[in-house]
Amino acid sequence: MRKLFLTVFYSGLSPKAPGTVGSFVALILGVLLLQYIPESTMFLLAFLISVIAVREINKYEKEIGEHDSKEIVIDELAGMWIALSICGITAENMYYLAPIAFVYFRVFDIWKPSVIGRIDKNVKGGWGVMGDDIVAGLAAGIATSGTYFLIEKYILPII
Repeated sequence: MRKLFLTVFYSGLSPKAPGTVGSFVALILGVLLLQYIPESTMFLLAFLISVIAVREINKYEKEIGEHDSKEIVIDELAGMWIALSICGITAENMYYLAPIAFVYFRVFDIWKPSVIGRIDKNVKGGWGVMGDDIVAGLAAGIATSGTYFLIEKYILPII
């Protein structure tokens, strides 16, 4: 069960780009969930999952003897859900806002600017694995929200 949880239904076992595959699975699950729950509940779920994941990651890292294994993608799920929950997504804008949130999240998660990179390098254990993606999710959500504002203000009136 631990591996199923940490790899987000084994999506982290993808031989190519497990982080991107895990993020995409998280995006699909998140968009489906948002049909039934409000954004605030998704935000809280992301943090609940993060707390549980920290504990499970610490155990898993002791078992396999490796920090931040590529197959662990529960951090991508938490970050993606945080981005989705704070970006202003609705049923009307979901089809273009969700992909924008996905792209921003992957950019921040791979590039690791500023504090995201410092967390990734300096924090060990489960919080190190989860922390950079939580902050990347916050940054992606804010960037997506800003992009949405610009789309609403400058592009949609033209169309």
